Amino acid sequence: MFKAFLIKYGEIGIKGKNRYIFEDALMKQIRFALKDVEGDFEVTKQQGRVYVYAEGDYDYDETVEALSRVFGIVHICPVVICDDPEWDNLTQVVGDYIEEAYEDKNFSFKVESRRADKRYPKKSMEISADMGEYLLRRFHTLRVDVHRPDVLLNIEIRERTYIYSKSIPGPGGMPVGTNGTAMLLLSGGIDSPVAGYMIAKRGVTLQATYFHAPPYTSERAKQKVVDLAKIVARYAGPIRLNIINFTDIQLAIYEKCPHEELTIIMRRYMMRIAEQIAREDGAQALVTGESIGQVASQTMQSLAATNAVCGMPVFRPVIGFDKDDIVKISEKIGAFETSILPYEDCCTIFVAKHPVTKPNIRAMERSERKLADVIDGLMEEALKTREVVICG
Repeated sequence: MFKAFLIKYGEIGIKGKNRYIFEDALMKQIRFALKDVEGDFEVTKQQGRVYVYAEGDYDYDETVEALSRVFGIVHICPVVICDDPEWDNLTQVVGDYIEEAYEDKNFSFKVESRRADKRYPKKSMEISADMGEYLLRRFHTLRVDVHRPDVLLNIEIRERTYIYSKSIPGPGGMPVGTNGTAMLLLSGGIDSPVAGYMIAKRGVTLQATYFHAPPYTSERAKQKVVDLAKIVARYAGPIRLNIINFTDIQLAIYEKCPHEELTIIMRRYMMRIAEQIAREDGAQALVTGESIGQVASQTMQSLAATNAVCGMPVFRPVIGFDKDDIVKISEKIGAFETSILPYEDCCTIFVAKHPVTKPNIRAMERSERKLADVIDGLMEEALKTREVVICG
């Protein structure tokens, strides 16, 4: 029955003369989301509307599920198209739509019409009133309620006539690609995939860096992170995942630095490496999944010590969230079951028994001087031997 979808957006509508940039980005993301869906689709915009047309047979449920992952979409409206809006034909098409779409006809309704094509002989108010009268005659169990209808029937007369009454929620936000690029520090945990999802929802294109520590972490741990990047990419678009061999750097820190400072110093070098890759690849910020107070490395003082090595902004979208809040989003986006797989990442291998919770930045810098004779070479080697995986 439905051969097209009307895509409704929110914030894009207030972008003034730049709106076309956001619409084009939205259309690009829609095409990406539909590339693996059964069927052929045309994505187009007409008179301030974005439409997805299905050409031939397609999988309706799979299409809706794909569109519901596209940031920037507020509502997805499956539409019936009437190419001949002559009144008797239009009433028949609308009546048949109600017949098929609603098994139970015992509901209230309101007709809302929009006549963008001013050549049409009936005005918007007339279309609504006359169509309502027709439906009451055809379906005796229907009743009109113009204030709180159970069903709002929309008729839009444009170059073609669109009929719809169902509105499926989209994720909202801004189309990916409209607000710069950021580098996500992605681990195998619950928090960082959620952070990536949330920053992408604001229109930010994502790249990612993962720190691998063989043989202390297995290939299964690395594959887990690749799988998480693919899950986030379903919403954010393709993600370039940089996999850094961090083992030698961790061993050097473990050998030369105070053990209570291990986690923070490792984190500082992760940030340095991620920032260097970000600058090389044109990203403007780093993104982490840190939440204040969740672990020793995420106290206010620890975050300040980590930030001290960064020259670009560090965004922490889940900074004020409880773990339950983060888990709910992780479950919603389909990442939770993968995140809890029991494959440890490199952060959990060299954990101090009594980690410092209020690190002194100057003390950290003194400890890091003990690495001066080896760290530059180790970082250069880690960057040179990185593995890159395109996820999505």
